[in-house]
Amino acid sequence: MTGTMADCKALVQRARYEAGQWQFDNGYSTPVSVLAKRMADLAQVNTQTASMRPLAVVTLFIGVDDEKGPVVYKVDCAGHYLPFLAAAAGPKEQEAMNFLEKRVDEMKEMDADQVVRTAITCLGHVLGSDFRGNEIEVAQVVGKKGKFEVLTEEDIEGHLNSIADDADA
Repeated sequence: MTGTMADCKALVQRARYEAGQWQFDNGYSTPVSVLAKRMADLAQVNTQTASMRPLAVVTLFIGVDDEKGPVVYKVDCAGHYLPFLAAAAGPKEQEAMNFLEKRVDEMKEMDADQVVRTAITCLGHVLGSDFRGNEIEVAQVVGKKGKFEVLTEEDIEGHLNSIADDADA
């Protein structure tokens, strides 16, 4: 999520409410696509009402769908939501999206380690700098069960070393 801090907090609170309400009403966890659509609908309503301002937030909803597997949805403040294989948000979003679009066909065949390295390479390319393991945070959704896993500094260092080795070759 990127945007103003107060708007981010308000959107997270509303998304938690919507997910909890769905689970209460239906007896199972909210599918990511449903939550993304609901949040996009709420954002779009804010653009129509004169007394309300749209939340200045772009959000990436990441999860595992029972039928589709891992999914990423991007919701913007105007109420657009789209599924992506790889997405970026923030000040240098366009540069990152261009980088990812060039590799999207390759990414379908990559394993989890290669995807993480591609994401780190994209970040380094866009920001124009190299990183150490303690300067960035990396997380991934693992397996069909959808376990969210934050990588340790040692794991990140391993990926950074592999990226450097591939660049030298």
